[in-house]
Amino acid sequence: MAAVFTMVFVFAVVLSLALRVWLAWRQIRHISAHRAAVPQAFSNTMPLEQHQRAADYTRAKVRLATLSAAFDSVVILGFTLGGALEALWRWSAPWFTSALLHGTAFIALTMTATSLLSLPLSLFSTFGIEARFGFNKITPMLYLRDGVRATLLSAVIGLPLLALVLWLMQISGPLWWLWVWCVWAAFSLLMVALYPTVIAPLFNRFTPLADLELKERIETLLARTGFKSQGVFIMDGSTRSSHGNAYFTGFGAAKRIVFFDTLLSRLTPPEIEAVLAHELGHFKKKHVTKRIVITFMLSLISLFLLGVLIKLPAFYQGLGVASQSPALALVLFFMAAPALTFPLTPLSSLMSRRQEFEADTFAAQQTEARDLEHALVKLYRDNAATLTPDPWYSTFYDSHPPASIRIAHLKGLSP
Repeated sequence: MAAVFTMVFVFAVVLSLALRVWLAWRQIRHISAHRAAVPQAFSNTMPLEQHQRAADYTRAKVRLATLSAAFDSVVILGFTLGGALEALWRWSAPWFTSALLHGTAFIALTMTATSLLSLPLSLFSTFGIEARFGFNKITPMLYLRDGVRATLLSAVIGLPLLALVLWLMQISGPLWWLWVWCVWAAFSLLMVALYPTVIAPLFNRFTPLADLELKERIETLLARTGFKSQGVFIMDGSTRSSHGNAYFTGFGAAKRIVFFDTLLSRLTPPEIEAVLAHELGHFKKKHVTKRIVITFMLSLISLFLLGVLIKLPAFYQGLGVASQSPALALVLFFMAAPALTFPLTPLSSLMSRRQEFEADTFAAQQTEARDLEHALVKLYRDNAATLTPDPWYSTFYDSHPPASIRIAHLKGLSP
């Protein structure tokens, strides 16, 4: 039985990596083949130089993502079948007299080790690729400070939650997975509520929108769509990156609308209104609620499956671990899950793209479709988003429709 677990796991890791490499090869080949000319739909709005810059930027990111995928596969196999998890478990055991403390510390050590291993690629992405294409604005000191803050925040919030989960796994009997799911769901909703006012301000500065004309335009849109929020804020995204974006966050009375300062500097007031209308479309169509419900359902199924596997010695042995414990079961399951579920990625991407079309349609009903079209073209240009993705790569990964299809959809909505 252990051999079956091993074969399935290795097959999933190899298949996942092979798929990633094949898709990356297609993406790079397709973008390279269309680098010399701007697509006809964008010939009047996208300079050739910007189109080629986007092609080069996208290819660089895809190459790094492929290297990262290969590295992650080696790390996962090394921690599991290579025996690193078993060695770390036995090495850390004498430090603790309590199984609960040992399990909590073991997971924290594992997460720390994997984070440190991935740090060089993260640094190269930020200070290599992003800097080379003019997007990186973060200094090494700010990068370090963000990392320290994130680590401390994870420790303060994550360690007690992790200890609670392991404690429930130990004392709750066969239905532990249901109790853990309830705790996780409640915690997730709490984080959604606290993020806008407690967590996000630890990393960025948020200031109320001061442009009175733009503010009046936005408030009129909010009143027209029946959206109530805690306010409209500008985030100092330019301190870390020149990429632009907008989003709303939180729920209930804690909802906030947030614009990156980089976005406001590039778009006209009608275009900003159209972008906001798109984001409001996600809210009005209940996309956020649907995603939360789906996430909760998938997490419940995952924990149920772990509840079955945790009882099987072959599950541990097949993934390279001789010892058995709730902490080891959690780590093994969540290390193996990404490889096993990766082939299902297109389903999530398909749902997301459909929701983007729905949000675009809503925006076109509330504002001028051409304003959103113009805003998107500027964002494609300024964020160096490729206009010519490979169809298979886009189907598999992209959460947004390809630029040409999305712009054509908006043109069809224009009067």
